[in-house]
Amino acid sequence: MNETLSLVLALVAGVLLGAIFFGGLWWTVSRGLSSKRPALWFFGSLLLRTSIALAGFYFVSGSHWERLLLCLLGFVIARLIVTRLTRAVEKPTYLTQEASHAP
Repeated sequence: MNETLSLVLALVAGVLLGAIFFGGLWWTVSRGLSSKRPALWFFGSLLLRTSIALAGFYFVSGSHWERLLLCLLGFVIARLIVTRLTRAVEKPTYLTQEASHAP
């Protein structure tokens, strides 16, 4: 495989891993806050998301530090994208509603 192509694929894989990790975090927070057992949600999600991300980094890198570095860069890019997308979806919380009634 061409070296440039493998580096681009590592970057894309990093974006996908980051989307899974941070998208899963957002989903966990939105579901876990209304759950009767939030600790179970958060701990289970942490284990699953971290396992997926670490296994993905291991397989994508293939003992090449350049691929690992680009995969991590894609992971950070996905964090920025997911953060921006989830800010647009946020709903007002009880704190903003409570603050609006303050004197």
